[in-house]
Amino acid sequence: MKISTFASRSASAATGLALAMALFAVPPALAQGKPGAAPQAPVPKILVIDRQALLRQSKVGQSIAQQVQALTRSAESELKGENEALRKEGSALQQQVAILAPDVKAQKIKAFEAKQAAFQQKVQLRQNQIRYGVAMAQRQVESVAGPIVQGLMVQRGANLMLDRQAIVVGAPGLDVTPDAIKLLDQKLPTVKVQLATPPADLLNQMQPQR
Repeated sequence: MKISTFASRSASAATGLALAMALFAVPPALAQGKPGAAPQAPVPKILVIDRQALLRQSKVGQSIAQQVQALTRSAESELKGENEALRKEGSALQQQVAILAPDVKAQKIKAFEAKQAAFQQKVQLRQNQIRYGVAMAQRQVESVAGPIVQGLMVQRGANLMLDRQAIVVGAPGLDVTPDAIKLLDQKLPTVKVQLATPPADLLNQMQPQR
């Protein structure tokens, strides 16, 4: 049983979603007008950022992806022996069932299925530990990327930040992604992705639906 398909999901999907709130949170100074002033619709001053590129091209995003791949390869190597042993045991059991008494056959099949289930749980736990480790690393990225984006908005007098993926056509000079990547590389070039077991309630949510 392989868990290699998990690597691409963790390296891209996980890192692509967790920054959304941080990147688009507007500081109170930008979100509120002067006290007591009549509410007026502000003139929009728009900037654009490519969140996917921010993570894909930044040093910290590449570091997270590389670490996920390494952790996945390590898990596959660690679990390979147990998986191979189960495969051989299953093949041997298939050859035996035809000559076993019904009660003995049922007992052996039940015991083997229990071993399979335990192994699948071990694989799923390791996947969830990697996913949770990525989420913890992302929190560190959020704490740096959010203020960077907000700082660019303040610096350029903007009051609205749009995701590049939602833009069909835009004027030159609105995209601040290169500047955001440069600042993120300077402030946080890497974070450590560590295996971490999620809390019980979150772990239950992460289990595959049956």
